[in-house]
Amino acid sequence: MPVKVKTPEEVARMRVAGRLASELLDHLTPHVRAGITTGELDDIAHAYQVDVQKVIPATLNYAPPGHSPFPATICTSVNHVVCHGIPGEKKLKPGDIVNVDVTVIKDGWHGDSSRMFYVGTPSIQARRLVETTYEAMWRGIRMVRPGAHLGDIGHTIQKFAEGQGYSIVREFCGHGIGAQFHEEPQVLHYGRPGTGLQLAPGMVFTIEPMINAGRAAIRGLADGWTIVTADHSLSAQWEHTVAVTDDGFEVLTLSPGAPAPPH
Repeated sequence: MPVKVKTPEEVARMRVAGRLASELLDHLTPHVRAGITTGELDDIAHAYQVDVQKVIPATLNYAPPGHSPFPATICTSVNHVVCHGIPGEKKLKPGDIVNVDVTVIKDGWHGDSSRMFYVGTPSIQARRLVETTYEAMWRGIRMVRPGAHLGDIGHTIQKFAEGQGYSIVREFCGHGIGAQFHEEPQVLHYGRPGTGLQLAPGMVFTIEPMINAGRAAIRGLADGWTIVTADHSLSAQWEHTVAVTDDGFEVLTLSPGAPAPPH
């Protein structure tokens, strides 16, 4: 499938959707605390999306081929959960780390972002993993410009993360996004520089590395969605939606509460 290059008007619509996704994460931030269940976080997110933002939760009942419909409006991935954690009765406890992944649809366009949260005070090891993953994502983002290659992004993320002693999950990757939730291209978080698709203005995709404290191996749970580390080690992920501009990149999933880029 060819990569869908967006017009300036389409990027403008995606900028709105991206900001709303980030504002949803802003809204959830004070609620991510010890004692709350991930299901309660999902309820808060759903009400805010439907009643306040007037957006469609993209993940609710999302069912790609071979999957049952996803039953919630956000993904909540706690500690050793790599991605696609289903909200439920699990209570967050002090020291947990949790990824909250949100995707909204506004006027037919998708905004997709995720953040890591600390519940109380994390361990030194957990904080280092989360901060390294955040920097790895931004190092990948800063490689985006016309004429660069997808392999440049993946190589930069891989080299940095593995240099810190961590491993890259290879089964999941970033993706093109627009009027469809998942479009071409696939954006790997590992690779060789100078390889893969050459970037051009108007391309829009996510960069969302999943990085494990232990081995890269993962396994799926019986619910058909939840992915965990095979060795039960901690995992972290951050995600932004990025547009290629005439002279570099624009992060579309920003809002007043979004964490600042690392120096």
